[in-house]
Amino acid sequence: MASYITALRNKIGSDMLIVPSVAAVIHDADGKILLQEKMSGEAWSLPAGAIELGETPRQAIIREVREETGFEVSVQEIIDVFGGRDFRYVYPNGDRVEYVVTLFACRIERYVSAPPDNETKSIRYFSQAEMPPLALPYSKAALFNLPRP
Repeated sequence: MASYITALRNKIGSDMLIVPSVAAVIHDADGKILLQEKMSGEAWSLPAGAIELGETPRQAIIREVREETGFEVSVQEIIDVFGGRDFRYVYPNGDRVEYVVTLFACRIERYVSAPPDNETKSIRYFSQAEMPPLALPYSKAALFNLPRP
């Protein structure tokens, strides 16, 4: 978790926090989506994370993707913003959060290095049909640029 969040946790414990966050939708040439398998054994997720103090959402998504995948990306557009009860999550240590997530469409510009964090077990592209369940319930319409109901 971000250092700001860690400082808050030291003060309030595991109580629910609303956390401004970002997540990246990155597709390959075949339209498959890039997902991150967490080292902790949690569900698969988009490359994502909390926004640090003083950081813009755009800066946060570029940093998070690089930390979790090793890729340098450019931001193409904001897809949507998600939040509310469906975006509540309880970490294995009991910390509770409700995310407000800005979902960005990103494009890989180049591979920089192996992920420098210790959160990523693997990264892999998935088609819509083979995609595993995600930690947070993003709509497939948002993830695969489908018409929205």
